[in-house]
Amino acid sequence: MVDARDIAGVTAIELIRRDQAPGELPVETINLVGPDTLTGSKAAAIWSEVLGRPIIYGGDDLGGFEQNMATFMPKWTAYEMRPMAQRYVSDGMIPETDDVARLTRILSRPLHT
Repeated sequence: MVDARDIAGVTAIELIRRDQAPGELPVETINLVGPDTLTGSKAAAIWSEVLGRPIIYGGDDLGGFEQNMATFMPKWTAYEMRPMAQRYVSDGMIPETDDVARLTRILSRPLHT
């Protein structure tokens, strides 16, 4: 999870840096990550604690995911969401080794949890 304050801070700092640079800077990708890597089970545990009731991670049933999504959005949208969810399941959203350190350097402070 990424805190909106960190997204805004990195964005502002980088836009100002590019604006004030003496020349055009190369295109660069900055991975926006939070300080903690959360799994589905970890996120469910956090919600359980916050809400004071058990929250269970639903697992990686993409067919069930698509069916559930189709109950409140157009079926074609739910169908299109399934490959996106499959990518999260297969590849995860694990930050690269130096992502947290890089953002901490840019912001000159620790990331929000």
